[in-house]
This record gives sequence, structure tokens and C-alpha cells, in this order.
Amino acid sequence: MSGNPVLLVHGFTTSARRTWQEPGWIDLLTEAGRDVIAPDLLGHGDAPKPHDVEAYDDVEGLVLADLPDGTVDAVGYSAGARIVLSLAAAHPDRFGRIVVGGMGGRLFQKREGNPILDALEGRAGDDVVGGHFKSMAESDGNDPAALAAFIQRKQPRLDVEDLQTVTSPVLVIIGDQDFAGPGEPLAEALPNGELLTLKGIDHFGLPKAFAFVEKGLDFLGAAPF
Repeated sequence: MSGNPVLLVHGFTTSARRTWQEPGWIDLLTEAGRDVIAPDLLGHGDAPKPHDVEAYDDVEGLVLADLPDGTVDAVGYSAGARIVLSLAAAHPDRFGRIVVGGMGGRLFQKREGNPILDALEGRAGDDVVGGHFKSMAESDGNDPAALAAFIQRKQPRLDVEDLQTVTSPVLVIIGDQDFAGPGEPLAEALPNGELLTLKGIDHFGLPKAFAFVEKGLDFLGAAPF
């Protein structure tokens, strides 16, 4: 093995296969000599899909339990980015270099209601983002009831103050058309954060954007390009 193992955490309504296997992350990291940990989050992919909201109260703990002893690098996309940052804030000694994609200033915004849950439960209205998540939740073998439970779970607090404990170098990659942006507030909140904004890329197109893979692997020291 060459370098730290790499944890890959996918986003909401997707899976390790869709986010990491299909775009080439897993194969490229393996070719670079890295061990890869790419779990399906509870409620997603091949993981169990309970419908009880309380079953999802410790999603972060389930991911942490998958990690080997020692330091890991990590890449998280969307909801997976939040999970990675939450774990790095709580356990900074466990993480080396981190890449977060599809996450930006929206992390710090206080919002009324839950438009994505509304969409999953048939109340999307004209919300384009909610409608897209609803479409994804109803495809690829997903269980919409399990995903609705997942999105209502308790989450660790993660604000600017909490992120001060993330001592790892963190690369924030986000598209300039991503609803979760802009990326500056998140990158600036991280003690060792830097930002890469990709032109013409939205939230859902980021995982398969070549620049996301290329620059992410390069930041981890695992780029074959």
C-alpha cells in the first residue's frame, strides 16, 4: 500500500457504485496503491433500508466503525461531505487529507421546512432540486420511504465554530451552478481549506465531472494523470 487508506462517502439518494465506482475513483485509487473504504450509507445502495427515522440517528458512527486503525484520507460528496466533515471535526486525529464535493455556503444557512422531504412525500410543487431528488429516490432500486427517514435523521451540529477543529488540509470542490454553493464560506471556515470552483457544473453533474476526479485524486497524492 502507498499512502493512507481512502474513505469515500456518497451523497443522498445515490450509492458507492454510482458515485465512486462508475466515475473511476475506486479503480484509480486502487491502481495508486490505496486501500479504499466505500460503504453504502444506511438506507442506500446495498445497505439495510429501515423506515424508522431513529434508525438513522448515528449514521456518522456507522461510517466511523468502518474505518481501519490509524489515519485515513477521505472524499465526501453532498450529504457524504457533511458526514466526512462531522467526523473530521469530532476525530481530527483520524483524518489526513480531505476532499469535499457538492457542499458550500448552504451548510450554514438556516432554512424553514425541508423541500427535499416534501418532494419525496409528493409535495414538491415547482421545486426543481426537490423534484430531481424525488426522481433519483424512485430509481436504481432505491426505497423512497427509507430515504425519507434518512433525511429526517438527527445530525451533529456543524457550524463555523465546529469546523475550527478540522486540522486536515481540505479541498472544497463545487460547481458554479450548484445550489449548495457558493464554496467560499465553507473553504474560508476551514483552518486549512482551499477552494476549486468548476465552471458550468451543477450539483448532480459533479460526481462524473472529470475535473472533480482529477483534482481530487491529485490533492490526495494519488493522481495517475
